[in-house]
Order: sequence, then structure tokens, then C-alpha cells
Amino acid sequence: MVYEAVVCPYCLQPEAVYRHGRTADGRQGYRCTACRRRFHLHYKHTGCQAGTADKIEELALNGSGIRDTARVLGISPQTVMAQLKKRSSS
Repeated sequence: MVYEAVVCPYCLQPEAVYRHGRTADGRQGYRCTACRRRFHLHYKHTGCQAGTADKIEELALNGSGIRDTARVLGISPQTVMAQLKKRSSS
């Protein structure tokens, strides 16, 4: 059995994380008691992973199109468009 230290990706506190259920396909969920957020270590979809939004913004600023960005990151063009709309409104 391997011990894997789990750190909250939002508040970065390792001692505040505990296991919190499973998804329908069997992936383990976690909850942080400090920031009260729920997260997974291994997401099924690439668009949900931490850092994907920053990669989309970086590629858009370098002149990549929506379909090109989606192809490079392995996500849907609709995900790229939604993320760009979120960034432009804020």
C-alpha cells in the first residue's frame, strides 16, 4: 500500500484534507475542512483540471485560435470558448 499525501489545491493545507465519497465511476473525492471545497486528484475531463484555464488564456494571447487551442490541450472547443468568455467578463 502506498501513502499519497493529499494537499488542497485551493488553500494548500495538507492536514485539513479528508476523503469524501466516490464518483459514479469510482474515483476518490476529497474535501478540505479549511476552505470547505471538494476536489479530486485525478479528473476524468482535462477541462476540469487545475491550470487548464491559464493555459487557454496563454495560448489565446499568443494568437492561437479556438480550434487550435482545443486540439493542443485535448479539450472541447466549447470549453475553450466558455473559458474565454469568463475571462473577458471579469
